[in-house]
Amino acid sequence: MSKNILIINGHPNNASLNHAFAAAYKKGALEAHAEVKVITISDLIFNPNLEFGFQKRTELEPDLLEAWEKIKWAEHLVWIHPVWWGGLPALMKGFIDRLFLPGFAFKYRDNSPFWDKLLKGKTAHIITTLDQPSWYYWFVYGKPSVNQLKKSTLKFCGINTTKVSYFGIIKNASAHQRSQWITKVENLGRRQK
Repeated sequence: MSKNILIINGHPNNASLNHAFAAAYKKGALEAHAEVKVITISDLIFNPNLEFGFQKRTELEPDLLEAWEKIKWAEHLVWIHPVWWGGLPALMKGFIDRLFLPGFAFKYRDNSPFWDKLLKGKTAHIITTLDQPSWYYWFVYGKPSVNQLKKSTLKFCGINTTKVSYFGIIKNASAHQRSQWITKVENLGRRQK
């Protein structure tokens, strides 16, 4: 059964391997008859700084409002990003800060330490690129960007991450290796994982 799939590309460089991965995943998912939409964060016009935190509301720019409609529409979100300094690119982090807000993605309960997860029922797949072996990222650093996105953001809002795919070492990859990775991502899209 096909899904409503939203691909969220967090790499700021349109010529990056991450952009090739987004196109490949989309191609595979469309071949499997999924409905697919894409958010390329670097194409959006918005201030990534959540200037007042949650103390004062900052109105969302039109691109963020449109992005939020796509997130609500999606059943499955595919997050594609590089790991930089162990974390997410600044623009992607700003996108999350500005959009995954109380009343949108979650809701604090009055006089309670608990909250309601407003995106419950959605699933996610994280596809990330590294300039180190994935085993090293796991065992030496504890995969901080994945933990941040998977546990501290998506799970917090009710989204169940069903798969994480690591690709690296990017900086040393040959054209042949990159082509193999792109094919693998296309197949992931075809299987809608």
